[in-house]
Amino acid sequence: MKLTRRHVTAGPFALLAASSIGAPAVLGQAKARVVVVGGGPGGATAAKYLARDSNGAIAVTLVEENETYQTCFHSNLYIGGFKSYDAIVHRYDALASAYGIALARSRAMQIDRNRKEVVLADGRQLAYDRLVLSPGIDLKYDSVPGWSKAAEEVMPHGWKPGRQTQLIRERLDAVPDGGTIVMIAPPNPYRCPPGPYERASMFAHVLMGTGRSKARIVILDPKESFSKQGVFMPDWEKRYGAMIEWLGPKVHDGIKSVDPKTGTVVTGFETYENCAFVNVIPAQMAGAIARDAGLAPAGGYCAIDPATMKSVADSDIVVLGDACNAGDMPKSAFSANNQAKVAAMILRGELVGAPTFPARYLNTCWSLVDTDDAIKVGGRYEPKDGRIAAVETFISQPGESTEIRRQTQAENIAWYDAICADMFT
Repeated sequence: MKLTRRHVTAGPFALLAASSIGAPAVLGQAKARVVVVGGGPGGATAAKYLARDSNGAIAVTLVEENETYQTCFHSNLYIGGFKSYDAIVHRYDALASAYGIALARSRAMQIDRNRKEVVLADGRQLAYDRLVLSPGIDLKYDSVPGWSKAAEEVMPHGWKPGRQTQLIRERLDAVPDGGTIVMIAPPNPYRCPPGPYERASMFAHVLMGTGRSKARIVILDPKESFSKQGVFMPDWEKRYGAMIEWLGPKVHDGIKSVDPKTGTVVTGFETYENCAFVNVIPAQMAGAIARDAGLAPAGGYCAIDPATMKSVADSDIVVLGDACNAGDMPKSAFSANNQAKVAAMILRGELVGAPTFPARYLNTCWSLVDTDDAIKVGGRYEPKDGRIAAVETFISQPGESTEIRRQTQAENIAWYDAICADMFT
């Protein structure tokens, strides 16, 4: 399936991305209030499509503590030297001014579901008629023995934006020729399924390109298989020889401990001592505000209605993106952006009488293996049997031509530009 800008900016189908403009509010009636928590691909997109396509009939407030947003998607391209850091950082000003969205620059601390209020760190209480929650993930710091939040500077994860992303590149740049990088991959489900393996590709690309061909990258994976494995692994061998070694749980026999002070990783199979760089990507869960509000089980993700993206625990709350259990849809920026358009359509129908249509979803995940060598996986999804189910899937194949891989990377770059324009302008 070839991606076009229309896929991204129009959502699953044109009717989902820009459903007919909602009917104006009854004269004299207060506007419906929607509070959106989280300014990523889910939250920013939902805020835009609620405000823009209701023709001002819905008062939208976007709660986001950061002035800028660094995309986790394409952060691996920054690590690999294909993008500058500034190229993956974006502002909210244009989004807010273009559609009359109120920006609340504070941290959302608590949801009072009985009073229908969001309590902010600065003391404000935002009342809502509907709440859109897109808080992303939290990391399970106790999921890797010996690792902790205090150790994330020494053994960075790079799975949240900002300083962590930059630390990954700094640690990579410091690896000597002949040094060992150990990556501990996360268990399912987690943000961006192909992400660790694209990152390993970018590590190898940088090392090879800077004359450090004797360096070694070991991926210790708790999973028996991983996204696009049948394409990644032959590409690694072709591009990087034996530099990248992937070990599944039957080989490494589990992570027994890590020691940030000595750079040691102990498995049931082998002990890796004096590692030049250890990249720990731990298990993950829905953001704390969703868990604390009773929308997700302890350590888990939020259950949603696949036809509306509404929380099964509270029909006045929509949960988008990485924080929700979206069935067969992966936790990706493409998914969150797509889910946001469905949710915005549903909420416009409820609040201002706009037309609604059956939910349909799309996703594509691209991964760069080397210069102009990208691969992809994706599909179409629909609500079925109480979950979001795949109805069509596609994946790159081993041995594709150089031209196909180049075209796939061109799609990747075009998608990034399109989704960022969709989110922030």
